[in-house]
Amino acid sequence: MTRETVLSNARIVLEDRILDGTLVLRDGLVADISEGPSAAGEDMEGDYLLPGLVELHTDHLEAHYSPRPGVRWEKTAAIQSHDAQVVTSGITTVFDCLRMGSDGESGFEKGEMRAMADAIAGAQNEDRLRAEHLIHLRCEVSTDNVLDHYEEFENDPLVRLVSLMDHAPGQRQFQTLDQYILYHKKKRGLTDEEFDAFCKRQRDLSARYAKPHRDAIAASCAARGISIASHDDATLDHVEEAIGYGIRLAEFPTSIAAAKASHGAGMSVLMGAPNVVRGRSHSGNIAARDLAGLGVLDVLSSDYVPFSLMHAPFILADEGMDLPKAIAMVSTTPARTVGLDDRGAIAEGLRADIVRVRRPSGVPVVRSVWRQGRRVA
Repeated sequence: MTRETVLSNARIVLEDRILDGTLVLRDGLVADISEGPSAAGEDMEGDYLLPGLVELHTDHLEAHYSPRPGVRWEKTAAIQSHDAQVVTSGITTVFDCLRMGSDGESGFEKGEMRAMADAIAGAQNEDRLRAEHLIHLRCEVSTDNVLDHYEEFENDPLVRLVSLMDHAPGQRQFQTLDQYILYHKKKRGLTDEEFDAFCKRQRDLSARYAKPHRDAIAASCAARGISIASHDDATLDHVEEAIGYGIRLAEFPTSIAAAKASHGAGMSVLMGAPNVVRGRSHSGNIAARDLAGLGVLDVLSSDYVPFSLMHAPFILADEGMDLPKAIAMVSTTPARTVGLDDRGAIAEGLRADIVRVRRPSGVPVVRSVWRQGRRVA
């Protein structure tokens, strides 16, 4: 039986313009886009209709699963809570980050993230979830057990993105020790001697393991057709390394030079939407708005605040960016970067992932969400 929804009197955000008109959803796809109101259908009251947002990097599921140090929540309940928040933020496709590699001080035991992935698949199969959930493996390449964790996902079809990370001090995100001290010394209550020993250990692990683990994981992803992301690139050497690995997504570059070089090499440069909302990086690195002004910002990620993915594009539009271009950073471009060509824009024949948004001023309001033509919020 044909399932059809007509949404009339809307401001439809297309890839290249905003159209005042009517949108028809039929059997899970966008069937028709026309100018002007329709006598039939639901009145959108002049609200925006946006493509469903595509989230490539969120650590938010981890916060639901482990809401306090040493606490583990029931997995399906954690996933459903996370799902509810991302959908009501307008996100219809979400890549849940699962951490690979544990150094004994942080991370999860072998098998925990595999069990979480199984719970995600089970929840989707039981129609518990409103967004579509895919998996992004965050591989901490400087840990000695990252390959053991990664190998548990060797045949998982939900894995569509892998990032190569190294958070050792003195490089990438932590080029200076100021933020590293905040992250690891003050939060853990380490003495000077304990902190010095910790830093030495992390540097030694990075020197020993980072390169061979990057090589092994990148080769595996290439063989499996999985998109690869770099992480916190700071130098031109980092960018050259990323080019050699065939990386398509440059996550959170920490210098303008690295961002420019990554963008120039054809990679999509990703920055945090919270960075846009706050006007600066929480870790003291470059501001996403500066990259937007230079024309080298391609993708936004909600990172740790799901609703920031909806909020940030409107802030960029307020500062002079064309709204369709800003919305593409959270829909079209992330989808195409990871090969999801069936979604990410409002166009005939694409998936009917649609978000109704009202914005009288300031913070936008998500009023309704459809995924594949089915209303989910």
